[in-house]
Amino acid sequence: MDTPPPGMRPVRGGAFSMGSAKDYPEERPVRRVRVEDFWIDPLPVTNRAFAAFVKATGYHTLAEIAPDPRDYPGMPPELAHPGSLVFTPTTMPVPLDNPHRWWSFTVGADWRHPTGPDSTIDGVMDHPVVHIAFRDAQAFAAWAGKSLPTEAEWEYAARGGLDGAEFAWGVKSRPITTPPPKRTTH
Repeated sequence: MDTPPPGMRPVRGGAFSMGSAKDYPEERPVRRVRVEDFWIDPLPVTNRAFAAFVKATGYHTLAEIAPDPRDYPGMPPELAHPGSLVFTPTTMPVPLDNPHRWWSFTVGADWRHPTGPDSTIDGVMDHPVVHIAFRDAQAFAAWAGKSLPTEAEWEYAARGGLDGAEFAWGVKSRPITTPPPKRTTH
């Protein structure tokens, strides 16, 4: 492996079972994949790091640019404004066949305004940056002298050597954790 870009960690290549036979159709079929050695950042890109990129380059993310209605035939005019999808928790269980039940297009939502135009990233500069499209991530990576991992590299790294399990963390969809022991005072 060559000299790493700043902050990146080496991942030794290998073969693993990529994908899932359950849940999402786009993850099918499970297949054997081999990745070569690669570098990956150990943590997500933070608001602080993304802000440094924007300050240095003047870059505007996809969420900060109004969509061109010619690119989206039939798009309602009220959506032809800069914005992004914001997670909106439901008050009760809902069918999972329509993501619009918990995601809402919000005019003015972007990486600086994660829940809409009246929100800020003040106080969360070390949190992962959000509302970033693939092209935004590519631009950041190029500026930082890095490259994005492929889907196979990302899944391989996320599994941390655990091969064949349904989930990157093991076999249970919701691992049960043991509560900490109760402390007693005398």
